[in-house]
Amino acid sequence: MFKLEQYKILAVSVIATTALLTTSQAKDVESSAYNGLWNAKKDISGGVYYPIMNGQTGPYKVNTQVYKNSDISKNEEGLKVSYNHGRVPTANEYNAWNKDINGKNEGLPEGSGYVDEGEALYEAQCIMCHGDFGSGGGGYPALSLGKAKELKRTLTNNRWLNPTAEGPSRVFGSYWPVASTMFWYIKDAMPHTKSKTLTNDEVYSLTAYMLYINSMKVNGEIVNETFKLDKEKFLKIEMPNRNGFIPDIDGANGVENVRSFYTNPDNFGAIRLKKGEEPCMSNCQNTDNISRVDGGITDFNPPISVVRDLPAKKDDAAHTVSFDAKEAYKETCTMCHGSFAPAAGDKAAWKPFLDKGLAAVYKNGLEGTNMGMPAKGGSGLSDEEFKKVVDYILKF
Repeated sequence: MFKLEQYKILAVSVIATTALLTTSQAKDVESSAYNGLWNAKKDISGGVYYPIMNGQTGPYKVNTQVYKNSDISKNEEGLKVSYNHGRVPTANEYNAWNKDINGKNEGLPEGSGYVDEGEALYEAQCIMCHGDFGSGGGGYPALSLGKAKELKRTLTNNRWLNPTAEGPSRVFGSYWPVASTMFWYIKDAMPHTKSKTLTNDEVYSLTAYMLYINSMKVNGEIVNETFKLDKEKFLKIEMPNRNGFIPDIDGANGVENVRSFYTNPDNFGAIRLKKGEEPCMSNCQNTDNISRVDGGITDFNPPISVVRDLPAKKDDAAHTVSFDAKEAYKETCTMCHGSFAPAAGDKAAWKPFLDKGLAAVYKNGLEGTNMGMPAKGGSGLSDEEFKKVVDYILKF
C-alpha cells in the first residue's frame, strides 16, 4: 500500500523506465555496453534494461517519430532523450489536486466525531454494502472481522506447515499499515452513490466507528463507544501491522529500498540463476512420463451425453422454489433506492414514473436508463423475478 508521496517518486522512475524502452532509432551499439544496467543500476522492479538497436529493443519496435533527437552513447550516461514532460503546474493547479492525506497524516483536516455518530451514519449509508459491523457482504469488502491485534497474527500463519491454521485476515484493523488511507478513501469516494458529500466531522465519526469495531487502540487505550476522534488523537492511532510491509518505502531511501528488494530473487520466491546461465523461456517444466494400463474395462467412463434438453418441471410444492421480493430488494436495490433513487413506498417519488404506465416502469428497469441505473439494477435476477421486485417497491 503506497502512500502518495512515495508513489509519486516511484512513478517518476517508472516514467523514466518507459522512456528508455520506447526511445527512438539509435546508433548501433554493443549490447555489452549496457550489461543490463542503467546508470549502473538495475530497473526498480529488479529487471534489466535492454539496449535499443536498429529501432528495436529486443523483439519490440520503438517509436522512432517521437524521439527524433535521441541518441545512444556507449558511456554510463546512456540515452540522450528529447522528451516533453509538459510544464510545471502553477501553485493554484497544484493545490487543487493536492487533496490527499498521506501516510504521515499530512493533509488531515480539522474536525471531530464520536463513535455513536459514526455508527448511525454507517447504518444509514454503509451497511447495505459492507454488512453489519463491517462484516462485508454482496461482494463488497469486509471492514472488520474481529479484534485487530489478534487477527494480525493470522498474517504470518504458515498453512503449508499447518493446514488447520486460520487463513490471513486482511481487513482495515489487522492488515493496513496506516489509518489515513481509511479517512481519505471515505472522504474522497464514499458513500458509493454520493461520493464527496460527507463533512470532515462525519468522516471523523465513521473512522472512529471503524476503530471501535476493530477493537483498536488510540494512545494506548482501546476505543470504546464514547470515544471522540479528532486530528490530535488521529495521530496517535496504533495500527497493529504498521511495520508489516516490505520493503520500507518511507523516506529518502524508499526507491533504493524497493530496487534492492527486487534485485534479490530470494525475497519473492524467484529462482536465482547461476552466473552466465540463461533463463528458460519455453518447455521449462519437466513432465513425468504417463503410462496407461488397459484393464479390460471398456465402459467404466461412459460417453458424455450430448442431450441438451432441460429437465422436466415439477409442479408439486416440494420442487417449487419460493422467491422473496423483499429480500431481493434489500440485497440488490437498497444501495441506490435507499439513498438517492426513489425508495420502496415513496408514492410521491414514483408518481411521475407510474404516470407513464407500469409497462414503461418495467421496461426502464429491465433495460436500464441513462440516469445511472444499469439493466435490472446490475442484478442477476430473471425478468420475472425483477418484475416481482418492482411490484414490491410500488406496493410497499
